[in-house]
Amino acid sequence: MPFLVVLLAGLFVLVIASIRIIKEYERGVIYTFGKYSGSKGSGIRLVFPIIQQMVRVDVRIRTEDIPSQDVISRDNVSVRVNAVVYYRVTDPGYAINRVEDFIQATSQLAQTTLRSVLGKHELDDMLSKREQLNKDVQDILDTQTDGWGIKVTNVEIKHVDLDPTMVRAIAKQAEAERERRAKIINAEGEFQAAKQLDEASAILAKRPETMQLRYLGTMNDFVNAKGNTTLLPIPLDLLTNLLGRK
Repeated sequence: MPFLVVLLAGLFVLVIASIRIIKEYERGVIYTFGKYSGSKGSGIRLVFPIIQQMVRVDVRIRTEDIPSQDVISRDNVSVRVNAVVYYRVTDPGYAINRVEDFIQATSQLAQTTLRSVLGKHELDDMLSKREQLNKDVQDILDTQTDGWGIKVTNVEIKHVDLDPTMVRAIAKQAEAERERRAKIINAEGEFQAAKQLDEASAILAKRPETMQLRYLGTMNDFVNAKGNTTLLPIPLDLLTNLLGRK
């Protein structure tokens, strides 16, 4: 009888010691005699001491800051770029068994991938096509970490820092571009004005009296103006017509 009591007490203590509570956002990777025997979900689970061991894995989305990386663009511009990676563990067994430290491995892989992808693009692309670059980095990371049981959900480039001398050079380039566009617009305006004047002169050449009326109207505007004395040349053909009428 005492032996049975001791046995029951021992079993009770073993069960109590074997109880593990796994939270909703966790998974338990179980090893039996050192061999991987599966993963357990949330709830109350039994893990027998000595015989089994359990490693907890957080399956929530993780946020990993990528430190500033020195990148040389395809057009030989040196910049410093940092980003943030969002990922989660989809297979705890793979994440624990296939890589020693999946957090560190993902961080290092993200750094090298960021440098590799951005180094293939010019500076203008880094500044204006961030969404496409984010997607390119994410696709590469997601493919390479798939065998680790990790899903990369998003990558965001946060800052692209330029050297101050490069900032001034870009500002000068932008100013030169604005001046170039202004000159083109002015030239187009001059061309259109000259074209319209040419068309107007062709019309007036066909109707001399129209030109005379236009000239008289202009003289009337000057006569009504105040403060200044204005001398206007009179066309010979107009004088000839006037004298001929007398």
